[in-house]
Amino acid sequence: MKTILSGLILLMGFSCLGQQTTNKDIETLFYAQLERENVHNAFLQVYSKSKGIDIQLADSDNDSEDTFSIDNPIYTASITKMLTATAIGILKDGKKLDFEDKIYRYLPEQLMKNLHVFEGKAYSKDITIAHLLQHTSGLPDYFTGTTVDGSPNVINQLLVDTSKSWSPQEMIEFAKEKMVPHFVPGQGYHYTDTEYVLLALIIENVSGTTLDQFFQQFIFEPLEMDASYINLKSAPIKNPLPMAKFYAGDIALSSIQSLSADWGGGGLVSTTQDLIQFLRAFQDDKIVKKETRLAMQHWVRETKGMEYGFGIRKVSFKNLFDTDTKLEIIGHTGSTASFLWYCPQLDTYIAGTFNQLEASRSTPQLVFEILTLIENK
Repeated sequence: MKTILSGLILLMGFSCLGQQTTNKDIETLFYAQLERENVHNAFLQVYSKSKGIDIQLADSDNDSEDTFSIDNPIYTASITKMLTATAIGILKDGKKLDFEDKIYRYLPEQLMKNLHVFEGKAYSKDITIAHLLQHTSGLPDYFTGTTVDGSPNVINQLLVDTSKSWSPQEMIEFAKEKMVPHFVPGQGYHYTDTEYVLLALIIENVSGTTLDQFFQQFIFEPLEMDASYINLKSAPIKNPLPMAKFYAGDIALSSIQSLSADWGGGGLVSTTQDLIQFLRAFQDDKIVKKETRLAMQHWVRETKGMEYGFGIRKVSFKNLFDTDTKLEIIGHTGSTASFLWYCPQLDTYIAGTFNQLEASRSTPQLVFEILTLIENK
């Protein structure tokens, strides 16, 4: 196994021996994940300014010919939703819209037509921006949802025509034609990328610029996220390193054009450093106002141990794992086994990926074990 960058540690207030032990234990956890079946490469950064921690790890399996470092960008998948939601928050702070606004005010009539018809009644004009942000609109998920005629959903079409370029309008029309809503707006919770395509379109229609340009002007440039961009739509501010490959099984999905179907809900490419820079700025109220951040962290139940706000998730390890701990994390994950979290109790940020669709369920356990090591050091 070739270690490209392993254990860059800044010691600021920790005892050297104690920090070295913690670093070694975290490395052990990292490599245990990398050695799992089907994981081809992995990235991990653990950062806490107050605790003097900055551990950066990046490596690939024995069979890989790829060489990269922690500075290579990664496909973040649904971590993108945090930035799309934040962009809505920025527009709110600029008095361009409000969370409780009905979405029909900002979207074309043709797109809104038959968007939400549930049990024979139309609810399209009842959907608010908040419903979209919090997955409470009831809309189906064009990406991974079930079609009414048994035809493949969009994620299952990615490899059928790898050269296809999906437009946002096509994604919405697919959901309208092939799927049905789950409930009346505001009467339940159902995670769906369809909502984040609509949110991205709202951002573009209200701002008069493209989603990727909005991200660059209001998020990437102010926060010096120089390696971040929207896949297939833009380029990073500075000359890029290649994006690390990500996989479904042994199939690399990283370079296919049909990934254009993953946009406002999952198209962000970034580095662990940029991601942590973003979440730090968000938590410190440097992107949106404090009142907006707090509104975005108004939680509804998602599943056991997990709650969802406006493009941001909270995990209670006590409830998730039925264990005696006060540790919680705020952030998001992605289907490629990507993750970005902040633990308020330890003032610690954790970002990374295992670039493997099959590995996504194991990341909460890894994050919990890392935080437990830091807590008990």
